[in-house]
Amino acid sequence: MISPARKLLRQLHLWLGLSLGLLFVVLALSGSALVFYVEIDKALHRELVSETHLPAPQWDASVWDQALITARKHSVDPEGDWSFEVTGAGGAIPARYYPPSHLSGHHADREMVWFSADGTRILRAEPWGSYLMSWLYELHMHLLAGETGRQIVGWSGFAILFLLLTGLLVWWPRGSWRKALAFKRHAAPIRRMRDLHKLSGLWSMLLLFLLVATGALLALPTVKDTLLTVTIAAPDKVPSPRSSASNGQQIPLTLALANARHALPDGRLTFIDAPGVGDKPFRFRVQVPGDPHQRFPGSFVFVDQYSGAVLAVHDVRQGNSASAINRWIRPLHDGSIGGLTGRVLAVLLGLVPLFMFTTGVIYWRQRLHTRKISLTRDLP
Repeated sequence: MISPARKLLRQLHLWLGLSLGLLFVVLALSGSALVFYVEIDKALHRELVSETHLPAPQWDASVWDQALITARKHSVDPEGDWSFEVTGAGGAIPARYYPPSHLSGHHADREMVWFSADGTRILRAEPWGSYLMSWLYELHMHLLAGETGRQIVGWSGFAILFLLLTGLLVWWPRGSWRKALAFKRHAAPIRRMRDLHKLSGLWSMLLLFLLVATGALLALPTVKDTLLTVTIAAPDKVPSPRSSASNGQQIPLTLALANARHALPDGRLTFIDAPGVGDKPFRFRVQVPGDPHQRFPGSFVFVDQYSGAVLAVHDVRQGNSASAINRWIRPLHDGSIGGLTGRVLAVLLGLVPLFMFTTGVIYWRQRLHTRKISLTRDLP
């Protein structure tokens, strides 16, 4: 006899699955594609595969000055900011151009630009969101609906966690664990479908919880910081210093890089942010030993764009425990924490919600069909 509590859990799991399942599938599939979005985008644009035999530019490469000169000729607004990615490989240099805006970071308007390996030419330039992989990123981050979509993604993530929890509680065995974990190959089709749905969820449950929870926290940074503050401590804030003046002759980028490297000598350069006219400083994003994310690490060096003085250093190794947890959220979500193996696992995990949604819907329809036949037989 099924208890009223278990019946209620089944209904909750069913209706949460039917209402959130498709959204879960869309987010998971787009996330799977984005695990290798740089590699996929490069494969789709062969013009970027050039001069890869050249050594990768590092801190002291003169190519950064040349690329910035070329970039400034390309941009029409001198107040716009440029961000060059240091990929650690030869070939095209990816960059972002941010026109003057009140927004910043992932939510700002931007143009993606790829420079030749010597920084003298622009190989490709496209607005963010206008090509396939950036469109998928926007779909995954906020359903192509801006801030409203980002809120939907974040709060839906917490609802999906509850969906997964109800599935676990509905399955939780009251008797033999061996039977509860078994797949009955010769059972009726409806039972086999139920077993496929159940087992796919069980074997991926912990990783799905991790994937969904980290995704929800990334979509809702204010909620993430509040939770960390309440449970552990307030995460350390990245400084926001200003240059000594608001106009003047900007120092060469290579000089600013040399000063930044001296301030954090054991760091690996990942991004170079060059400001336009104004009082913003140069900002250099750096991976220090112990930082788990190779592409988007959490350490920064800020250098006055006019005097070359180091204004601030944000070294994640000096942060508190909340900041330490904070910097693990993104690499756990995208699988980069485990290298190539972790990324492949993240891709495969992103396919599980599609399988679970499909088997769940088929099982639900089979049950409705069976119930309809049973009621028809009972009619006089």
